Amino acid sequence: MHRRLAIFTYKVLVNTNPIPITTATSTALLYSQCNLLNPRTNGFVFFRLLSFTPGHRRAEDPDDPSNLMKEDGVSVCSQMWIESFREPDRIVSNLTTYLRRFELWVLAYQKVCADDMGAYMPRSAIQRSALEDLLALRNAVLDNRFKWGARLDFLIKSPKDKTDYQSLSKRKIKAILTTTQPAAFQDKIVQEVLFMILEPIYEARFSQKSFAFRPGRNAHTVLRVIRRNFAGYLWYIKGDFSTILDGMKVGLVISALMRDVRDKKVIDLIKAALTTPVITSCMEEPKKKTKRKYQKKRVLAEDEPKPDPYWLDTFFGFAPEEAEKVPSWGHCGILSPLLANICLDELDRWMEGKLKEFYRPSKSDVIWNSPEGEAEQGNTSWPEFVPTSGPDKTRKMDYVRYGGHILIGVRGPRADAATLRKQLIEFVDQKYMLKVDNESLPIEHITKGIMFLDHVLCRRVVYPTLRYTATGGKIISEKGVGTLLSVTASLKQCIKQFRKLNFLKGDRDPDPQPCFRMFHATQSHTNAQMNKFLSTMVEWFRYADNRKKIVNFCSYIIRGSLAKLYAAKYKLRSRAKVYKIGSRNLSRPLKEKKGSSPDYHNLLRMGLAESIDGLQYTRMSLVPETDYTPFPSNWIPDHEKALLEYISLDDPKTLEDQRCSIRKQGLVSSQDYISMLVWNYKRNAIEMDQLSLIKSGGNNTEKEQQLLLGSDKDAYDQKSKEEEEHEDGFDVAEI
Repeated sequence: MHRRLAIFTYKVLVNTNPIPITTATSTALLYSQCNLLNPRTNGFVFFRLLSFTPGHRRAEDPDDPSNLMKEDGVSVCSQMWIESFREPDRIVSNLTTYLRRFELWVLAYQKVCADDMGAYMPRSAIQRSALEDLLALRNAVLDNRFKWGARLDFLIKSPKDKTDYQSLSKRKIKAILTTTQPAAFQDKIVQEVLFMILEPIYEARFSQKSFAFRPGRNAHTVLRVIRRNFAGYLWYIKGDFSTILDGMKVGLVISALMRDVRDKKVIDLIKAALTTPVITSCMEEPKKKTKRKYQKKRVLAEDEPKPDPYWLDTFFGFAPEEAEKVPSWGHCGILSPLLANICLDELDRWMEGKLKEFYRPSKSDVIWNSPEGEAEQGNTSWPEFVPTSGPDKTRKMDYVRYGGHILIGVRGPRADAATLRKQLIEFVDQKYMLKVDNESLPIEHITKGIMFLDHVLCRRVVYPTLRYTATGGKIISEKGVGTLLSVTASLKQCIKQFRKLNFLKGDRDPDPQPCFRMFHATQSHTNAQMNKFLSTMVEWFRYADNRKKIVNFCSYIIRGSLAKLYAAKYKLRSRAKVYKIGSRNLSRPLKEKKGSSPDYHNLLRMGLAESIDGLQYTRMSLVPETDYTPFPSNWIPDHEKALLEYISLDDPKTLEDQRCSIRKQGLVSSQDYISMLVWNYKRNAIEMDQLSLIKSGGNNTEKEQQLLLGSDKDAYDQKSKEEEEHEDGFDVAEI
């Protein structure tokens, strides 16, 4: 009993914060009662020390909402992800417990504030009034008092919203109630909380064949998967189901949601968001044009979000057709893409079943002849040097989906692709009530080129030299015939996008047009904006076979557009004169200030001129090479890989298997090895390890080896008992 009490007292003292002592009298009193240098002092004295409470200590406010935050919001989200990936197939029915966690609401408030104000708000900067309003919003959601799409009655408002809605005139109130308004601040918070709760559940269940609106997956991932897995396919089916992203019947969405989630409160919240009508302003008659008055430039406040820069706005204009549409259903907001993926996940599962049914391996084929069809057979970008069709060849197909667009590759006769298309039309009609026909699901041969994400998939015939060892060890070299899957950026589509953004006109002989939106910007700022745009274009075409050619073409269009802009701005009449003064990359100033020295380098050195960066990639040799980094066959994002590894290491069975494997192989774990070194140094006052024994060539005696490995068990046990007794008798004097 005395031993346990002493150990408990020692642990309490170590983990207890220092108690403030205000007066010298109390200090002397406490010191006399628990003198740390007095060997007679025992652990009971510290109960009097722990019971001492300063009189000036202020009690905590029970009404403070911050007391509800027991953990950090990020740790709560991490635990949800771990639980979902540990049991991905379970039916979830207790989400209300997470809906009550105030930490998630505070985290959602921080995220919405960052989007709304353009700056991150730390938890310590959130005012108590905002926390109280946030708590009221949480309670309203839990008590079914929350209403989507409120226009005047808010439980919580944005920090930058200073409008007094009680003092508004009737005309302004009518305008607010009848015109299109952005989503309310409180609606965004509820959407964020629901998104944080639902995303980990469905990310653990989604198919690996879908890539849009998901973390860790993007258009580049699709292109790399196509380059890795679609080599050798002859027939392609390209489908457009993007009309599903415009909206579905509420019953279909809720039924898809309830396959995995059975929490009534969460389901009712999403159902109310889908069924609550969204108020949109009606078409008004065009107003008469009035003479424009002079408007003073408005200076943005520090906490006001800055508008998108020109280069970013221009780059988003290049979005492929498959990535242009983002779903927005009712008042769901950021939940809409997740709900769209939940509904289309049934299509992914159906297609995965068809992939297994269609697969027929052939032993006489050089690839895909394993039972699972996933065994590595060399470099699959060079898949075969034999005919790709015939009754004795492996039949296989693959499938990817990006948003509402699908791509199916079929290796086999065209009749099989036609049968699959017929079944797909029936499934989409039955499940999503979407009428599609053969024209909307065309079957195209690889030789015609298949457009997907503004990249063209085609096949090139190559004649590599095959070297192999024949009977007798003779090396034979002969020319072979093979096919290579090519993923190239579409120049035609690039011209179309530039023409849409008014950068050029004409198709056969495109002529750059001046970008007058940058007319009032300086030459330095304009060049910097276009360099950022070119850098994003280089990254977008990173995996295209013709990366150098397409980026060089983009650089030519932008350089010609800027040259025409500068010719009009500085009255230089022609592009040739602009290039003559400003050089090929437009890095020299085109107009000097009056009364200044014409030598630009001297002005730049003295700080009287602004540094001008020349345009990038003016020559094809400056464009980086295409990235051909091998892509794993069963690729998963890094965050999922980390989650699965954490779950595996957290399992006691995994650790036991590792220990058994170490014992069977006669190895020593790193922890045991370090413990052995420390023990031998503590016992023998020498530093010895197994490596020194090996290097000494076995000259050490048997006794030294026993000391190193700890084989003297009796002495080890006796020493352990002595130290344990010594630690049991540990009292205050030894602290």
